[in-house]
Amino acid sequence: FGEQFDMDDLHSSEEAAFVIEDVQNIIKESVESILQTVTYQHSKVKQYSNSIVEQCLKRLTSLNKPFKYIVTCIILQKTGAGLHTATAAYWDNVTDGGYTHKWESKTMYCITTVFGIAI
Repeated sequence: FGEQFDMDDLHSSEEAAFVIEDVQNIIKESVESILQTVTYQHSKVKQYSNSIVEQCLKRLTSLNKPFKYIVTCIILQKTGAGLHTATAAYWDNVTDGGYTHKWESKTMYCITTVFGIAI
């Protein structure tokens, strides 16, 4: 009389989930590998941000999960200026997900966001 489920179904649903911890690690490691040893240089920001989003996408797709990913990266020089950002999504809260990671050094801020939309 209870609901039966197959352990394979449970395992496959976990494999298809948007796991925040995996995304956190991917963003953190990607950002740090590119920005950890550099100081803010306006002429290099485009290169840095492109490298971060490309590395994040490469690592996310290597997870082999049924998602389309969107990755954004904002790099801002630390000058005392304010920055306010907001995101909103209309999606399935059960299958889809997102995560924003803020990283900073003495010379810059980096805000990277990943959205995962289940296919």
